[in-house]
Amino acid sequence: MTNSRRQFIKNAGMGILGAYVGSSFLSACSNPSTSTSNGPFANIGLQIYSLRDLLIKDPKLTLETVAKIGYSHIETFGVDVANNSFWGLKIPELKKYLSDINLKTHSGHYDMSKYLDRNSNDKESIERYIEIAKELGQTYIVAPVTPMHDINNLQPDDYKYAAEQLNKAGELAQKAGLTIGYHNHFWEFREFANGTKGLDILLAFTDPNLVTFELDVYWIAKSGLSAQSYFNKYPGRFAMWHIKDMSKTYTEPIVGKDYDKLPLDSIFGKIKYTEVGTGAINYPQLLDSEKESGLKLAFVEQDDIYIPNKFESIQKSYEYVQKYLAK
Repeated sequence: MTNSRRQFIKNAGMGILGAYVGSSFLSACSNPSTSTSNGPFANIGLQIYSLRDLLIKDPKLTLETVAKIGYSHIETFGVDVANNSFWGLKIPELKKYLSDINLKTHSGHYDMSKYLDRNSNDKESIERYIEIAKELGQTYIVAPVTPMHDINNLQPDDYKYAAEQLNKAGELAQKAGLTIGYHNHFWEFREFANGTKGLDILLAFTDPNLVTFELDVYWIAKSGLSAQSYFNKYPGRFAMWHIKDMSKTYTEPIVGKDYDKLPLDSIFGKIKYTEVGTGAINYPQLLDSEKESGLKLAFVEQDDIYIPNKFESIQKSYEYVQKYLAK
């Protein structure tokens, strides 16, 4: 997709926030699920990063619309520690507003790229993240990504160091009644000389009592692997799933010798997302692995939304989850 096309879509999405998201759209939204189930799909969450552009424009209207569609909770991202805020909302204000619209938050993504980097002496404050998560009523503090500055050259020792750091953070979080988690992308599935993968190192060297994992089902599929294989190999380690779908015309794996040293920009050209239930991933089949994986929370996420109305996109995903995955 060209930059001009991306910008057009971005501008279109921003422009409709006030004009299209009015009473007509909100009245057409699904009512929050009346299912008596307490399962993670009946009570699906949204990784609010999916709507990051709209959050900047109007965070309260964006969150209200998410709640009106029927999502019961959100996963946060992008805390501004210096200003004690998310998306321009002070944390006490955000907490109150979420309560007002009956939208919870159980998990958040918190930048730990320096904390997990064995070559960095400037570490993020895990203690401050714990305070913020505690104030919001969250249970999970998730590291969303590895150190990004040199991902093509990550070595087993980098992952072992990251695992040690996650254990340390897990000890701190446990004292506060919280849990540290880790969210994968595709490069954790690249193989080292002995066949070991980065995610396997993180799983092997972290304490299951201190660290859980948030499996991104899209990224493991885009790496040419199955989520079920990891649930079988590491039962009980995946308390969270990211539910996003893969365009049926972009199913080629992006892990292997032809890709592992390419610049990210060239790899991202092989990636396209779509609304849950309209793509290549068989989510109903994954339901058989829910208990084995240890699943507690599930989140819809779509890194890039291509239709102009981004709320319509997340509503399509929500409705599919409720119809085919909720029990």
